Amino acid sequence: MTIEKQPTPSRMNSTQAWVTYLSKVELPVLANTLKRINELTDSGNSTVNELANVILNDAQLTSQVLRLSNTVFYNQTRTQVSTVSRAITLIGFDAVKSMAISSLIVDALLKRNDRPHLLRCLARAIHAAVQARCLMPKRNETALEEVFIGALLMNIGELAFWSCETEQATELEERLRLEEPPVEAQKAVLHSTFTEITRGLVEAWSLGPFIRDVVSPGQANSMASSLVRNSVEMARLSEQGWSGPDMDKVLERLGRDIGEPPAVVRDQLKVNASEATRVAVSLGIPQVTAMMPGAEGKSGDTGARAPDMDAELQLEILRELSHCLAEKPDINEVCQLVIEGIHRAIGMQRVALLMSDRTGNELVPRKLGGRGTEEWREHFVIPKDGTGPLGPLLPHAHCSIYEPKPNAEGVAYDRWLGKVPALIGPIKANGRLVGLFYADNASGAYLPSREQLSAFGHFIQNAQLCLTLLSTH
Repeated sequence: MTIEKQPTPSRMNSTQAWVTYLSKVELPVLANTLKRINELTDSGNSTVNELANVILNDAQLTSQVLRLSNTVFYNQTRTQVSTVSRAITLIGFDAVKSMAISSLIVDALLKRNDRPHLLRCLARAIHAAVQARCLMPKRNETALEEVFIGALLMNIGELAFWSCETEQATELEERLRLEEPPVEAQKAVLHSTFTEITRGLVEAWSLGPFIRDVVSPGQANSMASSLVRNSVEMARLSEQGWSGPDMDKVLERLGRDIGEPPAVVRDQLKVNASEATRVAVSLGIPQVTAMMPGAEGKSGDTGARAPDMDAELQLEILRELSHCLAEKPDINEVCQLVIEGIHRAIGMQRVALLMSDRTGNELVPRKLGGRGTEEWREHFVIPKDGTGPLGPLLPHAHCSIYEPKPNAEGVAYDRWLGKVPALIGPIKANGRLVGLFYADNASGAYLPSREQLSAFGHFIQNAQLCLTLLSTH
């Protein structure tokens, strides 16, 4: 289906103008795909096939759904899932639908820009969604995914707004920087509010009666709707810690929703917060974990830090690598597993394997992983003589953390390459550099941790061992 992009108006001055602009100019593909997925409301055979087809029509979405299907959050049996149809059968229709919507939201919004307000909103949305799903007392699949998606989309108007590069977004950003009250600033700049825009998008995108109830004014019509609202408010407040008068009120409301004392709810929230960071990493956006509250509940701790690693997944992939090496080694299979391990288990957003080109003078991409690597296949080149803006990325003798200089030169096709911290690992043959693994977190403003470097080194050792084994045969 071809979607004709509408001309961009100079300024939007009403809720309807924003809804039309976001739906038809900025995010028409997201709007239409979400509408199609939400129309699939039952798990009959024809609907299952339709959902699978919607996912399979998008290679990136297929990859992301399969990645999520192999996480503990969705797949507690840890049974390996390698096809979309298998995911629907094993994990369930609603869970796969939830994964697809989550992935679509993240992909559509972050490919446009990564301004701090957008990342903050995504962090809150994912945190709230995980909390709502984990707190939901009715443990049937439909209810779990309903509250997850409800919390994820409760502020879709704000998410959509911050994903767009508009003059009004810049104006609002400046007013908020000067600490103008948010709603007043929204009305002054947008001639609307994020809440009103969200309600308009829920109708325009046909997001369904449950989400309509969640975002409607007045009292919630169900426990699930109330749980979503309170989870979203809790996610916002938790950025300042787990205590305080406002947080205490939300804990009381959450306690009434699920029938537990506030103290029990607070303890559960702290556990769930760690789960939320793992889900963010699985969605390919580890940079937002720095904006989520830590499980220890340290008030106001929003400093940049490396995301938690998935130790279980790391061990699982290392075992699979050992099995591959014990059999007939396949360099392509091994390197793909290494990239998966660096991306999913260590939590690095973007990963590349570069190998020597035919001339032997340059390192060029052979395998890529993660969002934001689309331009790398054609442009990411590192001269072996160390010249050019990416020359400093050439590895040392061992795996290392690349720390860019303050005035590091970048490249036109990627705003982060060479300018952000990264993990670098050399691949050698007969003592000569023949390749390197590169991994960064794009806009994530933190150095990879020593633990990440150590885990990275374990994966690189497997790739090196495979190359060594092949060279001796």
